[in-house]
Parts: sequence; structure tokens; C-alpha cells
Amino acid sequence: MDQQSEDQTAEPSRPAQATGHAAKGMAAAQRRISGLSGKLLLLTIVFVMLAEVFIYVPSVANYRNTWLTDRLTTAGVAASVLSETNTIAPRLQEELLRTTGALAIALVEGERRSLIAMSSLPQDIGMVIDMRDETPMRAIADSFAILLGSGEGLMRVIGKGPMSGGRGIEQVDIVLPIELLRQDMLGFSGRILALSLFISGLTAALVYVALRALFVRPLQRLTRAMQVFAENPEASGQLLQDSLRGDEIGDAERRFAEMQDTLARTLHQKQRLADLGLAVSKINHDLRNLLASAQLFIERLENVPDPTVRRLAPKILSTLDRAVTYTQAVMAYGKAQEATPSRRLVRLARVAADVGELLSLAEHPMIAYEIAIDPALEIDADPEQIFRVLLNLVRNAMQALEANTDEALVCRIKVSAERIDRGVVIHVADTGPGIPPAVRANLFRAFQSAARSGGTGLGLAIASELARAHGGSVRLEEAGVGATFRIDWPDRAL
Repeated sequence: MDQQSEDQTAEPSRPAQATGHAAKGMAAAQRRISGLSGKLLLLTIVFVMLAEVFIYVPSVANYRNTWLTDRLTTAGVAASVLSETNTIAPRLQEELLRTTGALAIALVEGERRSLIAMSSLPQDIGMVIDMRDETPMRAIADSFAILLGSGEGLMRVIGKGPMSGGRGIEQVDIVLPIELLRQDMLGFSGRILALSLFISGLTAALVYVALRALFVRPLQRLTRAMQVFAENPEASGQLLQDSLRGDEIGDAERRFAEMQDTLARTLHQKQRLADLGLAVSKINHDLRNLLASAQLFIERLENVPDPTVRRLAPKILSTLDRAVTYTQAVMAYGKAQEATPSRRLVRLARVAADVGELLSLAEHPMIAYEIAIDPALEIDADPEQIFRVLLNLVRNAMQALEANTDEALVCRIKVSAERIDRGVVIHVADTGPGIPPAVRANLFRAFQSAARSGGTGLGLAIASELARAHGGSVRLEEAGVGATFRIDWPDRAL
């Protein structure tokens, strides 16, 4: 019973599965019809049929002229031969009329007009066609008038007569039913239509196969590769193999492969930076706690009566305060961006001196630190942020100079500034080896501008961001010797 019930339960799923396959097949067919392949096929058929229309118009006129000329020739030759006997038997007249399809045949010779054969008295001549002065446009117009007409009535056709027995027959007249010509022209049009459809179908099929192989399939392959890459952009390896084509499709494939590699590397780098940011945040959290503990110890040392301790303790405490502030800034940087500047009027020379004091440049055995700033020069800036800008630039210069220990080299860092119209221009110059050309393109991008081994590449990025927050900028100047950075620092807008 259980097995039977399971079979009965599973049975309805088979039609549903078949219906699903049928639906997928219909959807795929609709995509092919409405897709590029179907459009190409339809356009090819339309264009070929349009070309056939332009071919058909003169063809049907030529068919009509040939049809009329053949009957005029047949009637003229037969009538001229029969007229030699001066008497034509009724049986021969009937045969001549049946062969040409005419109702009456007449010959004009000089001033004499001879009725050669007639089945009945022609009446209601609705159309006269003179083949002796027929033009192409008139032939086309008359042809479509016959095709689109009802076919009722008779037409008189006039043509040039043949030579007979040394005497010339000037004119041949025949009277024909319009319906006879119309039916033959309709048959010709049907054959032309069938041939056009066959040629259109064959041409469209060949064009469809060729274009599908040359363009549609490579585009589908490229689209599938894009879809797979979009689903998993970090996957290693190329999703699209180079087809070695030298045309635009091959160029698109190569460009996509290059883009894929570039994006994969970029995403991998972004992931590494995200992991690095998480690690830095964790380390920074613990470091901030350690610095807070160090502050407590230094505050206790301030009560020690030793003069040296009393002199150095406030500076160490100030340095620790700045370090705590920086750890908080690192945490904020990982979340969003630098804090909004709290601008004050600051003595720039004092800030530059604090930077040198923090880096111990006054006691440095190799590097000379020069401050060429008017002590009265004031800058409109956030005190901590302008300090960080100068600190990063001066520290980078110091590290570049310390990389070479040759005592014969001149090692000097110079900070200068001058006030211009509603702003201050600051220069931080050194006599080091300068910035390598390969690094300059990414000089102010985070984690990418470290020219020194072991550097993080954050100093210039931070300095540039802080300057932009004040509406200014930091850029490298071509000074010839060493590296010179120019800081444009505008005052607040009024």
C-alpha cells in the first residue's frame, strides 16, 4: 500500500516537470526570436523582399511587353502568310485566333486595311496600347493598371508588321481580352513571389548562420562570462578564454579579460585592506588603554622633586595626550572620516617647533632642522590637524634622509611659510633622494605611496585629507634637489 501511494503521489509531478521543461523551451524560443538572432533573420528577409520588389517592378513591365510582342509577332507573321492566298479558310482563322488569344486581327498595308480574322465583332475597347512608341514608365504604369484592375473589357494592341514577299506590312492590330493578359501577369507575379520567398529564406538562413557564428555566439559567451564574474568577482582565473580574433569582438574579449584581472586584484587588495583595518582597530583599542595607563604613571612622576623629571614630565604627558588623540582618530577613520576642523588662529612657527621637538630633530646627529617662518605669522586652522600635517611631512623627510648614512651628504629639512592673499603657503623641503617617478602617480593614495621599505603609505594621504578639509591642498613641487611639498592653506570664507 505504501509503495502504491508513493507512486500515486509521485505521478502528478511528472506532468508538472514536463510542463516546466516546455515553459523553459518556449522561453528560450521567445528569447531567440526577440533576440539579436531573430532580429537579424527578420531584417534579412525584409531587406531581400524589398530588393525583390525593386526587381519585380521592371520585371513585370518587361513580361507584359514580351507577352504582347510575342502575340503581335505571331499574329503578324501568320496573317501575312495567309494573306498571300487572298482567301483564308474559316478553320485557319479560328486556329490563328486560338493561337494568339485574339478576338480580331487586322493588317495595314499602305492605304489598305485588311481584316484577317475575327471571332466576333469587338466592342468596348477600354485600352489602346501602341508598342511602337512604348516607354518604360508607361509600360510600368499600364502593367499595374492591368494587375490592379478588374480585367474586364478589351484592349487594342498596335505593333509594327513583318516583311512579307518583298512588300512591307506597316502595322498589325490585334484585339485581346484584358483578362487574358492579367491572368498571365498574375501567374508571373506568383512565380516571382515564390522565387523571392525562396531566395529570401535561403539568404536569411545563410546570413543568420554566419552572423550567429561570427557575432551572436561570441556575444553570448561574453555575456555569460560577465554574469559568472558578477556572481563571484573574486574568483581566480580567467572566465573567458582568448579566441585570438583580430576584430572588435576579439578586442572586447581581451578588454574584458583585462578588466576582470584588474577588478579581481582590486577586490583582493580591498579585502586585505579591510582585514588590515580590522586588525589595526583591535590593536589600537588595546594601545589606547596602554597609553592611558602611561598617562597615569607620568602624572605621578610630576610630583617627584627631581628637576629633570619635572622638566620632561609635562612634555611626555603632552606627547601621550597627542598619542591618545591619534588612536581615537584612527578609530574614527575606520568608521567614517576625519573630524570636522575646529579652526583657530595658530602661530605656525610654534607648531613647526613642536613638530621638531616631538621628532627630536634638535638633537639629531645628522639632520639639520630649519624653520624659516615669521614668529608673528598666524594661520587659520585646527591646531591638532595642522600639527599632524606638518608632522607627517617632516617625518617622511626625516625617514628619507636617515635611509643613507653617508656623512658627506647634506641632510636638511626646511619648513618655510608666507602669507598670500587670504591664505598661507607652506613649503616643507628636504635634501633627500626625492620621490621616485613610479610612486608619484599614487603619491597621496592610502597604502599605495610608500616608497620606503616598511612604510605604510598613510602619511601623505592623511596630510592631503586634512588639508582638503580646510579647503586647501598638498602637492609635490619640482624643486630639483630632494623633495618639496607645497601646502596651500586658505583662510575661512567670510
